[in-house]
Amino acid sequence: MAPPSKYSPEFREEAVQIALRSSKTISEVARELELNPETLCGWVKKHQKQQEPAPDAELTVNERARLKELERRNRELEMEVTFLKKAAAYFAKDPR
Repeated sequence: MAPPSKYSPEFREEAVQIALRSSKTISEVARELELNPETLCGWVKKHQKQQEPAPDAELTVNERARLKELERRNRELEMEVTFLKKAAAYFAKDPR
């Protein structure tokens, strides 16, 4: 059995939030908090894993709307790329 942690859950959560919100690296934040960088890195990874939605979770209404908009935009961009490829091929063979 692992020994009890010397860091409270509140301290861990606050350290993770500082690391996630800071523009500094995890190592820099850990140094400032006088922690081992691997310890803080483990806390951050655990936090991020807990925040991930389940792989089989249903999309929310907002997520579905966003997905639909992104798919529409993707189709538009694919059509533009196709057109530009044809135009580039046409102008590449034009002997002006």
